[in-house]
Formats: sequence, C-alpha cells, structure tokens
Amino acid sequence: MTVVVNLVVSVLVIIVLQLLGMLIFSWMTPFKDMEELKKGNVAVGLALGGKFLATAIVLGVAAFTNTSIWFLAMWFAVGYVCLVAAYWIFELVTPGFNIADSLQKGNVAVATLLCLVFIGTAFAVSSLIV
Repeated sequence: MTVVVNLVVSVLVIIVLQLLGMLIFSWMTPFKDMEELKKGNVAVGLALGGKFLATAIVLGVAAFTNTSIWFLAMWFAVGYVCLVAAYWIFELVTPGFNIADSLQKGNVAVATLLCLVFIGTAFAVSSLIV
C-alpha cells in the first residue's frame, strides 16, 4: 500500500511542478500563449511544446534519480532555472530580433530553434542531476 501512496504522491507532485513551470514560462512572454494557440500560431505552439518537453525531461530525470520528493523538487528548480537562463541567453545572443515578437508574428524558424534550445538544455542539465 505504501508503494501506491508514494507513486500517487509523486505523480501529483510532478503534475503540479510541470504546471507551475509552464505558468512561469507563460509569464515570461508579453502575449497570452493560449490565445496565440487558439489563433493557430504554430510558432508559439512549437515554443510552448519545447518548454513542456524540456521541463518534462528535467522532471523525469529528477524523479528517476531521487527517492525523495524534496530532492526531486530541488533538482527540478535547478533545472528550471537553467531553462529560464537558456531563454534569456538566447535572447542576448540574437540582438537582431526579439524572440517574443518573432513568436507572436509566427516566425517558425525562431520557434524551432528556441524549442531545440530548450530541449538541448534540458538534456544537458539532466545529465548533471544526481
């Protein structure tokens, strides 16, 4: 019975952390992500999907390597800070355009690169989780 309770609690914590991560990412953009998705903005969809997958990668590795919910949450926080930093670094190294403006205008090339920046960062950071 304890195993089932631990599993349920772990899944609930992972869902809450994933939703919290997505909420924080949505605050980083000056537009409403869901509104852009309703309009059919593929660029925003790619960027949002990359954020979701990246946070899931970090959460998955943190859950796999830790038996404590607190350590899982701590490693998720560390990984998440790295993902946010990756966004701002990407913004700094692309001075010719604004990422948020490009996404809102539907620039799929920028969105694809941003998506892969998130996923690549998640894989790299996940390798550091112990």
